[in-house]
Amino acid sequence: MGFDGADPGTVRPGGRTARVRAAVLQAAGDALAERGFAHLDLADVARRAGVGKTTVYRRWGTVTSLVADLLADMAEQSLPRTETGSLLGDLKANARLVRRTLTDPRQGALFKAVIAAAVCDAKTAEALHRFYDVRVREWAPCVRQAVDRGEVPAGTDPHEVVRAVSAPLYYRLLTSGEPLDEAAADRAAEAAAAAARAGAYLPDR
Repeated sequence: MGFDGADPGTVRPGGRTARVRAAVLQAAGDALAERGFAHLDLADVARRAGVGKTTVYRRWGTVTSLVADLLADMAEQSLPRTETGSLLGDLKANARLVRRTLTDPRQGALFKAVIAAAVCDAKTAEALHRFYDVRVREWAPCVRQAVDRGEVPAGTDPHEVVRAVSAPLYYRLLTSGEPLDEAAADRAAEAAAAAARAGAYLPDR
């Protein structure tokens, strides 16, 4: 899942380059969460990470390339899909994971900052789209398994089902101001599962 821009993830894991990348991405995430995209500065990130400015400028070059790499790393580090044996159980696990991420003080602020930047920056938007594509593809097999078990109709679009779980949670985060609690996560999963069983995510509907 390559992102446009620098490609620091191709180095040997565990080496100095990997350690520098980890430190810089941690610093970039902290800075994003604290100050937002508009105030993200490569020199400040280098200072926070304890590495030379030239290293950061040479490897990432621009703020958008750095954010793209941060999102790529976050997708790689995200927890793997949970398998519970039922579609509703799997979707609840997904919803609760999304909810925990979005209510985390650092992660929630970071996502808000990146989403806000993506509205007016095409490269950041592309990086964000790729992040979510990775996460949706990670969870899509739970819907295919539900089709195999006869829980939902054959032809159900797994990507749409997974997106339907997250959508109400992001709506609460970004627009409503309502509590993003576990009950809200479970309701989102229940609604998506019910809609899938009813055939709402079949093609041409």
